[in-house]
Amino acid sequence: MTDLVLVRHGETVWHAENRYAGLTDVELTPRGLAQAERLAGWAAGAGLEAVWASPLSRARITAETAAAKAGPPLTPVRVDERLRELDFGQGDGLTSAEMKARFPEARAAFEADPAAHPLPGGEDPYQAAARFVAALQDIAAAHPEGRVLVVAHTTAIRLALCRLIGVPLGEYRRLFPRLDNCALTELRLRAGQVAMLQYNSPIGAVR
Repeated sequence: MTDLVLVRHGETVWHAENRYAGLTDVELTPRGLAQAERLAGWAAGAGLEAVWASPLSRARITAETAAAKAGPPLTPVRVDERLRELDFGQGDGLTSAEMKARFPEARAAFEADPAAHPLPGGEDPYQAAARFVAALQDIAAAHPEGRVLVVAHTTAIRLALCRLIGVPLGEYRRLFPRLDNCALTELRLRAGQVAMLQYNSPIGAVR
């Protein structure tokens, strides 16, 4: 039995305008760094066996901050390329309004079914879900009786949740409309079965 605690990285400089951040390496804000410190406070008493992260710096820095406070310190953080965010193609760095102005038909199709109609030039969400879930399964196999923190990204996590609980990927924006920075989503993997123990649970507000 493995418990995986999935966490979205801390707030980034694109957060205020709600810009889509895919593979662009966007910096954390001071608030994002404070969120990472609060996650570290949780990690200190969480009984973690390991910390894994996406290679993108916003996730890696969040994970490293938490790992340094986990007892005993769980450094270095283990990085898996498959935990990266979905590639949003031409939508990367844009707001929803900007997308509607630049490619209105493609944006409308995305809103109707984001799995069947990825943004122009973007990654196939089915492939993204498959590689993220494969990474989680490998992490669980590496820690068969442990609790592991996995720091990654909002869309990749929500796609993986749909795949793991057996709902259509196109429903990810409706079923999981938000995933807050550094909130806790915990899964239990046992004998090929998946249970969701918590979703988007806050660890305390950062003011």
